[in-house]
Amino acid sequence: MIGAITIKDVKTKLGEWCKHKRQIEELSQEDLAQLLEMSRLTIRKLEEGKNVTMDTVLKVINHFDTLETVYTAIETNIADTTIKSLY
Repeated sequence: MIGAITIKDVKTKLGEWCKHKRQIEELSQEDLAQLLEMSRLTIRKLEEGKNVTMDTVLKVINHFDTLETVYTAIETNIADTTIKSLY
């Protein structure tokens, strides 16, 4: 499948996004971890595109004021893919 996006691609891109947002706010991994009440290792793993929990991802997304955007994208996708009756 040429051009297919993989889970690894998304995890890598999410890690890049987290690091970028963190650096814009001039936070270290330790600073962000303390703000979110998690370990620096968890932030490092996220930024490296490694496995982290959904809660971790959502806490980071929420911290960077992007939770509503993600929620809206999911809602829009659901609405766009709702099966319409032929009857």
